[in-house]
Amino acid sequence: MKREPRDNSDVHVLLTAAGIGSRLRPITDTLAKCLVPIAGRPLLDYWFDALRKAGIREVLINTHHLPEQVRDYIAAKNATGLFRVRETYEPTLLGSAGTITANKDFVPIDSEALIIYSDNLSDLNLSAFLDYHRSHADPFTMLLFRAQFPEKSGIAEVDGGARGKVLSFVEKPKHPKSNLANAGVYAMTAECWHEIASWKAFDIGFDVLPRLVGRMHAVEIAEEIGSYHRDIGTHESLAIANTDAQRVFSH
Repeated sequence: MKREPRDNSDVHVLLTAAGIGSRLRPITDTLAKCLVPIAGRPLLDYWFDALRKAGIREVLINTHHLPEQVRDYIAAKNATGLFRVRETYEPTLLGSAGTITANKDFVPIDSEALIIYSDNLSDLNLSAFLDYHRSHADPFTMLLFRAQFPEKSGIAEVDGGARGKVLSFVEKPKHPKSNLANAGVYAMTAECWHEIASWKAFDIGFDVLPRLVGRMHAVEIAEEIGSYHRDIGTHESLAIANTDAQRVFSH
């Protein structure tokens, strides 16, 4: 059943931020990956800007590596009065799907959920992304981008090309069927969040998305959805992001 367009005040967001960031060492030896500066601002700032523009304030952040730094950041965001940010600490990493299982009750049954991998720099318009999610009947929507090396990403085959129903999804395929890659942003119904939690899976890419084929749509970050999306997991990518940010986020 299609959902009517509405505001985003009841959307609950999981920002995954627990990763160690081993490929960014030595920076991440002393700085949480989600706080690595891009053009002089912590990476998380760009996502909180996107949340603010979309009118979203309910946020859950998972922590593991250097959690006290992220706690200080959370306290500062809560002090603005614009957000209600909670922390879920993982002494042992639970995996992207395991975090959902551990926080099943974060998303009330009458709301919607977003999951955002915070180690990406993006100008994603979250309101437009949610509008697309609400425009079809499936309970789950994933964001895609064009991958330069699709064999290193989770790859979706989509009926309709850049947007439409997902026909197949394979994490790091040897023979990719497209270059439309998982961008690490998902929208879903509360019922879908609770269903995924009940699976007690570990990784979204390997364990969850293949099970949702036939019940999810996807949309490429393009046109009104946004124009820029980059994983900053390596020193090379971080350097490119620092240069790009001055252009992409200058307005």
